[in-house]
Amino acid sequence: MSSFSRMVGLELTENILPFWIDRMQDPHGGFYGRMDGKGNLEEDAVKGAILNARILWTFASAYRVCGKKEYLDTALRAKGYILKYFVDHEYGGVYWSLTSKGEPHDTHKQFYALSFVIYGMSELYRATADKEALDCAIQLFHCIEEHSRDSVKAGYIEATARDWQPIEDMRLSDKDQNDAKTMNTHLHILEAYTSLYRVWKDDALAAALEGLVRVFLDRILRPDGHLGLFFDEDWNSTSGMFSYGHDIEASWLLCEAAEVLGREDLLKAVRERSTGIAQAALEGYDEMTGMIYEYDPSTGHKDTDRHWWVQAEAVVGFYNQFQVTGEEHWREKAILTWAFIHKYLLAPSGEWYWSVVPAEGNDFRPNTVDDRAGFWKCPYHNGRMCMEVMERIK
Repeated sequence: MSSFSRMVGLELTENILPFWIDRMQDPHGGFYGRMDGKGNLEEDAVKGAILNARILWTFASAYRVCGKKEYLDTALRAKGYILKYFVDHEYGGVYWSLTSKGEPHDTHKQFYALSFVIYGMSELYRATADKEALDCAIQLFHCIEEHSRDSVKAGYIEATARDWQPIEDMRLSDKDQNDAKTMNTHLHILEAYTSLYRVWKDDALAAALEGLVRVFLDRILRPDGHLGLFFDEDWNSTSGMFSYGHDIEASWLLCEAAEVLGREDLLKAVRERSTGIAQAALEGYDEMTGMIYEYDPSTGHKDTDRHWWVQAEAVVGFYNQFQVTGEEHWREKAILTWAFIHKYLLAPSGEWYWSVVPAEGNDFRPNTVDDRAGFWKCPYHNGRMCMEVMERIK
């Protein structure tokens, strides 16, 4: 198993992190907003909060795990840019996007974005005890609790206007449904609160994090083991779609949340349910060709592209299930998925392709239409996969 850890460690330190340091740092501040799928840099692209927060998390975590000063320097670059330009110093929270010059572009408050800044700032504090980063994370926690939390029906709404007033279009992206509550936002608030609670043992945060775990177990998780994706304010499901990547990602993030909370009863319940979630995700998985993106049972349509983030989360989710159950087949699936990633997803000019597409036979061709780096294409899923494997095996 040491060879598995060594291989992903080299992928992290010799491919993923150098790409972002060498090719995506904007000399005018922060990071460029986009590189297309063929490796062409778009210096004038808008800069997204998600991209910058995920860069912050990745390099803070890499500094904690590997100890290289250049990783800390990159994390501090991301932190400084977020605090100066993305944080809304009038109303609080963070802007959704900026122009390439750092001016506010889309100023609405998407709580998914706030959660990722919490995630990044908490990890930086964990790595360096940076009090300014922790203060920012705590302030954003209070923003989410005040403006997003549904204290009557449980859970969190998606978005508001800049001044925290209701907004008609709450969609996270063009492909999402315009619903009040989504699995995706809840998953990443859970992830952020887990990271923050690891370094800030606040009672209100503990209660909120436990509430999120129970929302997943009681509201979001379906009897078939899949996660529901979209809901109205009353938690009525509005979609029957299966998202296999989110299934496998949630299977280990829920375990992590319960572990950090330190509640043995909750951890036991979560671990039992997590195995069912991982088993459901296997419906979209083949040991030799990875995990497909999603499936719509109402139409029978399958998106069979192998997305970068889905494969990365599959590696972590499978290895986590090996640790939870002790069953060797889960570890074997993690290693086989990494082999598929290594064969098909690594781009020769750096980073990973957005996805690979089935070709003739059992072969795959790279998707060079979607971003190599951009609003959603960040070093977080693949970088985190490498570090999770390294730390779990160590």
